[in-house]
Amino acid sequence: MEDFLNYLSKQKNYSDKTIKNYKIDLELYFSFLKNNRLNYKKITYEHLSGFLTLLYNMGYKNKSISRHISSLKSFYKYLYDEEIIKENPAKLLQLPKRELRLPRYLTINEIESLLELESLSLRDKLIIELFYSTGIRVSELVNIKIKDIDLKEKTIKITGKGNKQRIVLFGSVCKNLLEEYMTDREYLFLNNKGGKLSQSGVEYIVSNISLKSNVRTKFTPHTLRHTFATHMLDNGSSLVTVQKLLGHNDLETTSIYTHVSNERLRRVYLDSHPRARRK
Repeated sequence: MEDFLNYLSKQKNYSDKTIKNYKIDLELYFSFLKNNRLNYKKITYEHLSGFLTLLYNMGYKNKSISRHISSLKSFYKYLYDEEIIKENPAKLLQLPKRELRLPRYLTINEIESLLELESLSLRDKLIIELFYSTGIRVSELVNIKIKDIDLKEKTIKITGKGNKQRIVLFGSVCKNLLEEYMTDREYLFLNNKGGKLSQSGVEYIVSNISLKSNVRTKFTPHTLRHTFATHMLDNGSSLVTVQKLLGHNDLETTSIYTHVSNERLRRVYLDSHPRARRK
């Protein structure tokens, strides 16, 4: 297992968080093998199905089951490619149907109200503005370096999952905040000790802002990312454009936001069309 995790880190350039999740999944799997006196090299498809059935019985949701299946498929593919096993028992495992869970998002009025809070410091206002203007992840925000920011072109070079780089855009409001906040240092956001601000630090900041604001919906950095995507689609952006700006590898991941926009269209139709209101 350690060899496999090192392979993910060194060869596949997976993030520390992703590798940690693989380790958690595989430790649970190896515990299952130990309890049933099974050898990981002599596992069949039926054994793996038994493990997944156990997870279902333990109350795991489809999203968690999918992650465990992905971990198993990657692990056994690695064993097969390294010729540690002769047949890959995980090859036929199928991911369960994804549960449709619409992401929460803020309205435009809520965003504007939030950014007009007098209690917000310049740093906190910039953090909120960057999340909303660019749709970046927390992990991407804390790794922004001053050299990555092009004020003239209003772009930021972002390093996303798997060390993949992309360019995100921002507007004049965000540019003005950046110009006012930026100083001569390596990273854009620093903590009180002068080091790089951590992800948990940003989440704590946003959580505090959420508690102090008049916004009824409790929001997180991810809520602001959802808000960015939803507002883009609501105002005519294509799904592919949003996919590229969010840094999604798969268009299906981005398509969740079309359900939000479609729901909004349905509400507008029911509220606006005379025959929709007629009983």
